[in-house]
Amino acid sequence: MKIGVLAKRSGLSAHTLRYYERIGLLPRADRNSSGQRDYDASILIWIEFLGRLKTTGMPLREMLRYAAWREEGPETGPDRRALLEAHREKVRAHIAELQACLLVLDTKIGGYAEEEKRIEDYDADLSRRRRKPAGTRAASTGRH
Repeated sequence: MKIGVLAKRSGLSAHTLRYYERIGLLPRADRNSSGQRDYDASILIWIEFLGRLKTTGMPLREMLRYAAWREEGPETGPDRRALLEAHREKVRAHIAELQACLLVLDTKIGGYAEEEKRIEDYDADLSRRRRKPAGTRAASTGRH
């Protein structure tokens, strides 16, 4: 597939794909008879994996290390696994930190909801106190 099609299917720009290839994050693409890049559809799986690594905060240098080991073949499997396991621990720690932040946000939002309810209840009670039922006013004696 040509780079424009790959860009459309992967969600990355052609510029980004060329950059990733130049730095070694993507393997060099085969070239067709006119010299244009001709990617195999299987590259989409690799690009999706790279996207997951990027989303989870893996530094580019570690992604490059993983890509280089991948190119070297199966004997680098233990190294790749160790790199992914270390990254997984960082992701888990980050998720725990985000969960703690979410709890704080939920608590703060809950506090505002409780405050709004108290104000609403107070306003309703105040409104009821101001409206006295007919006939409850003190009768006028006519004397002033």
